[in-house]
Amino acid sequence: MEVFAVPGLPEVRRGDDLAALIEDRMDVRDDDVVVVASTVVSKAEGRAADLSAFPAGDRAEAIAERLASITGEEKDPRFAQAVIEESEALLTEAPFLLAKTRFGHVGVNAGIDRSNVPDADLLLLPEDPDASAERIRANLSADAAVVVTDTSGRPFRHGQRGVAVGYAGMPASRDWRGETDRDGHELEATVESVVDELAAAANLVTGEGDGGKPVAVVRDWEFGDHGGSDELFRDREADLVRQALEAWEYEP
Repeated sequence: MEVFAVPGLPEVRRGDDLAALIEDRMDVRDDDVVVVASTVVSKAEGRAADLSAFPAGDRAEAIAERLASITGEEKDPRFAQAVIEESEALLTEAPFLLAKTRFGHVGVNAGIDRSNVPDADLLLLPEDPDASAERIRANLSADAAVVVTDTSGRPFRHGQRGVAVGYAGMPASRDWRGETDRDGHELEATVESVVDELAAAANLVTGEGDGGKPVAVVRDWEFGDHGGSDELFRDREADLVRQALEAWEYEP
């Protein structure tokens, strides 16, 4: 397969048609996968916000005070309030805010970004990244799949990588269960999250920081003759790590 960063995209503003901006600069083909950073999706959907929109409640004040005592740095309780309001649940409140968003993604600070946000304090994740991906896909002239991504840290490892937060036009995973390995043993547990793998591959060419390009196109990748799954986020009942975090209390 090949992965291309889409060149020359302008600063995205509220109301922009991302599909048109992409196709003005790249010949998108049928069966391509268009991988779009959530930052530009959020900008197009008007998800920039100021801290003044999140007056802090008692819980946010307490969280900010505790984080300040841990880090030795002043924390704005309005930011904690924004995380609370963008979350279904906080899995941890210290030493950092680990949140489950309303659409199922678990990430630090509910994925709220404070960089590359002109004219605003914060950039919130799209409210429904699957719906965002479907809208972009519907506006493309080609029959391409769309993956909306964010960067996320990883338990047990240093560094961040691209992950999918929404997708349309393809399954989330290749389900290998029931197939066999080279020795004829049946695979019983292998479900490959291809949208996450495509997000990570795209992140290699889109980059980070002020030189980053927010959209990539993956070409000549094939899903193959496998079963597909639309499950991307674990249910709480099957997520033993989440259950452990909910019962854990940080002690400095």
